[in-house]
Amino acid sequence: MLERDVIERIRNRTTDILNKAGAVKDVTPIEEVALPRVAQADLLFKVDLGSSGIYTLLFEVKSSGNPRYAQQAISQLRTVMQRRGLDGERVYGVFGAPFISEGSRQICRDGGIGFVDIAGNCLLQFGDTYINIEGHPNPFPATRPLGSLFSRKSSRVVRAMLLDPGRKWYVTDLAEETGISLGQASNVKARLLEYDFLLKSKSTGKVRFQLKNPRQLLEKWAESYDYRVNQTFDYYSMDGVRDVEERMIDYFNRNEIPYALTLTSGAARVAPYLRYSRAFAYVDVAVWNVAPALDFKEVSSGPTVTLLQPYDEGVFYGLQELGGAKVVSDVQLYLDLKSYKGRGEEAAEFLLKTRLEKRW
Repeated sequence: MLERDVIERIRNRTTDILNKAGAVKDVTPIEEVALPRVAQADLLFKVDLGSSGIYTLLFEVKSSGNPRYAQQAISQLRTVMQRRGLDGERVYGVFGAPFISEGSRQICRDGGIGFVDIAGNCLLQFGDTYINIEGHPNPFPATRPLGSLFSRKSSRVVRAMLLDPGRKWYVTDLAEETGISLGQASNVKARLLEYDFLLKSKSTGKVRFQLKNPRQLLEKWAESYDYRVNQTFDYYSMDGVRDVEERMIDYFNRNEIPYALTLTSGAARVAPYLRYSRAFAYVDVAVWNVAPALDFKEVSSGPTVTLLQPYDEGVFYGLQELGGAKVVSDVQLYLDLKSYKGRGEEAAEFLLKTRLEKRW
């Protein structure tokens, strides 16, 4: 939507909301033309609260309600509010957009700013007036949802940044590190900025980027991830789980087969939390050639071994070696465990608290 169209619809939505508020005596939307731009709002309302006096609601309206736009709006509103408040005018800043995401709503709350979207969600808290309406769905779903960040190749960038959260990256660094094109890396960077997951800094005239809100980003990824996006093969072995793992590790090493333990097998070595009786490993080779050599019997239920062929080579990024065994990175392990229903989710949270959060 064009910003002028958003402004008009926010004007109508806000007028309706305020007129229905019992404490509001009169609502007057005002056009500003005489004031310099630095002291102007996109939209202004004079609201008469009777004995509580008159308040000026100053709106900064954006074409998107994502966190980056919310941060920009709050910064602009503070400048306008400061200038307008010099003469004793009682002002209250409001962010307006077609639909304001939950992350942006929290940014507004933390910044002491209200919000109104076209969908009908709002927070208006000024004088003795408090109006909070939430739960209306997004009538303008994004054509590129956040989940696109976690597609096969894009997720390589996210994984690399989560594993090295303190590093400041150039786009070229990200492309080289993850094996994707410069254009793809640039697109992922733009999406991360849009959702307020990056901090920018300049060095020798070039812009570098550093990860922001790593826990929130990882949790968003986990919401759209399922370890079964990898091709899985279930087997049964008469041996105990530890013996099976040692036999697999020995076979993979002797035959120079890329592998990495994950799920319960990985957690047992990285952040032991639960007892388990099923081994899991990624292997980068035709599984049907490996299983017979290890004397694994294919089963449709009750497996004691699951071999996974990775959906992307990024699964092997950041491998760690523990006690002679190769294990997926903590980020990959968290994703796999989180999608392994039952106690796997508990093990993922334990990993988050004992390993990942300490790194961040």
